[in-house]
Amino acid sequence: MKIGLLSDTHSHLDTLVFKYFSDCDEVWHAGDFGTSNVLKELEEFKQTRGVYGNIDGQDIRISCPEKLIFEVDGLKVYMIHIGGTPPRYAKGVKADLELHRPDLFICGHSHILKVMPDLKMNNMLYMNPGAAGHQGFHRVRTLIRFDIELGKLKNLEVIELGKRGQ
Repeated sequence: MKIGLLSDTHSHLDTLVFKYFSDCDEVWHAGDFGTSNVLKELEEFKQTRGVYGNIDGQDIRISCPEKLIFEVDGLKVYMIHIGGTPPRYAKGVKADLELHRPDLFICGHSHILKVMPDLKMNNMLYMNPGAAGHQGFHRVRTLIRFDIELGKLKNLEVIELGKRGQ
């Protein structure tokens, strides 16, 4: 299964997302959609999973939960918008991670692209796709694309959409 991961669109869905995610089976959004139009466009494009972020209104919160815990092809995933970074997780997140023991932890919010293992947390992989929108302090808008095969994450790619504001 091929996954396209993004976050922090803040009401801007770059048309390049459709190009880079064209061969993906699913699109995952780690919160701060900005408007329900972003969610609607993604859902019309591909099977979409998402969590709401701190800027998202009731329209998004009705459609997307605060957190998602699910399994894809043997890989257990935990996704939430505000998650912190290893080993300094957001309030309540560390206890949730210890309880659910995911293989992959995804969050957004920081606008900082980061992929790293947390060896103290069940060798879990931490992933933040950075920000795909124009709002925030990040310099480059980013996406992540990867495959899940037999419980393993493979072929991880970071995609740069261009500088913020362009």
